[in-house]
Amino acid sequence: MIFVKHPIEMPFHNASIPGLIVYEPKVIADDRGYFFESYSKKLFEENGIKTEFLQDNESKSVYGVIRGLHYQVNPEAQAKLVRVTFGEVYDVAVDLRKDSPTFGQWHGEILSAENRKQFFIPRGFAHGFSVLSQDAVFVYKCDNYYSRENEGGIIYNDPSLNIDWKLPADKMIVSPKDVQLPRIENCLNNFIF
Repeated sequence: MIFVKHPIEMPFHNASIPGLIVYEPKVIADDRGYFFESYSKKLFEENGIKTEFLQDNESKSVYGVIRGLHYQVNPEAQAKLVRVTFGEVYDVAVDLRKDSPTFGQWHGEILSAENRKQFFIPRGFAHGFSVLSQDAVFVYKCDNYYSRENEGGIIYNDPSLNIDWKLPADKMIVSPKDVQLPRIENCLNNFIF
């Protein structure tokens, strides 16, 4: 029997802010289920993502939870490749790179177990998400290890950012730590464009 290898297309799309990339894997599905490549170092590198991931993280959250906006500053900054394996979230990245033409701007993507989209967020961005489904499992790769000493953050409701988290205000659930984060103009930031 001869097997013919069919190429698996792995489309990558630039988001509205340079450096942010959305990946929509090609899913092969039939009555048994489905298969897709969630990550291929070679193909990611061919599409401009030349990042060595060192750590995988997973979190589960309930409807209304907002996590973020988080990042780590240099020398422990992190790039992330994020996706949802159960449920749906609205994922947001904010450009913190000084002298960037898009400094202080944000881009959001709906990520879900159904659409299987992934969002690449390079170093120099703050990151957060809101949970739009009853529950969501959020999985992400990082290219650097967690460093408490280099943690930074921006408050989720910073009026200068005016992020639409796709949730009613009375349903938002934010951790005590995150509600104490500063606005973007006062945040810890050593990123250069």
